[in-house]
Amino acid sequence: MTATIERGSATAPVNTPASKKTPTPKKPGGFLSSSNGKKVVMAVTGAVMVSFLVLHMLGNLKIFFGRESFNDYAHWLRTLLEPFAPYRTVLTILEIGLVLAVVLHMWAAISLSRRAGKARPVKYVAKKSQANGYATHIMRWGGVTIVLFVIWHLLDLTFGVVNPKGFDSAPADRMISGFDPSRWWVTLIYFVAVVMVGMHLRHGIWSAFQTLGWANKDRNKALRATAGLVSIVLVVGFLVPPLAITFGVVK
Repeated sequence: MTATIERGSATAPVNTPASKKTPTPKKPGGFLSSSNGKKVVMAVTGAVMVSFLVLHMLGNLKIFFGRESFNDYAHWLRTLLEPFAPYRTVLTILEIGLVLAVVLHMWAAISLSRRAGKARPVKYVAKKSQANGYATHIMRWGGVTIVLFVIWHLLDLTFGVVNPKGFDSAPADRMISGFDPSRWWVTLIYFVAVVMVGMHLRHGIWSAFQTLGWANKDRNKALRATAGLVSIVLVVGFLVPPLAITFGVVK
């Protein structure tokens, strides 16, 4: 549309836009507030926790090399970078980092779950596939089970509050007494919790592959197998020491 402006006898054409584009407002909060950002947080914190589990599993297996070997490993963890860093400094920093990873992982998972619920406020009749329902159940209730188990595990083997030997005993003594045959129910709880960890890990690792963009039609089979293999190795590695103690192989 063209308009004219009169100045004395002269006229000047002026182009007036018929419509003005309104800039799309950016969502507040940045990347971390987006679904993709939360998925990346879950993937990264999940990788931190898997790394911890691998190292923790390898440490637990030291019990098969004797009490002294296990106690030396526990002492080494507490004296990392001594004398440059005071006793237990590095271990405390690692523990704080692990707690932050767990908190961020749970925050991202809960945020994504709530966002998905708001996106589908009306329940529809269509049935969910068994796989999706299974995965959701495992990730939700498995996560709660794991958190409760970790609290018990710390009270038992780290702080010795519920351990027969108490806090002042050697780490190997706490571990062996913790899974003593008379406390078979502790081994049973441990068994169930570790299996839940394995199922949680299998789905979590596969989801991380998808979030990081590694999954595609050609790689899916190999990536699923990798997620399953990592989970099985960790489950077996964590179950062997307590079962060996309960059944008298390690005394």
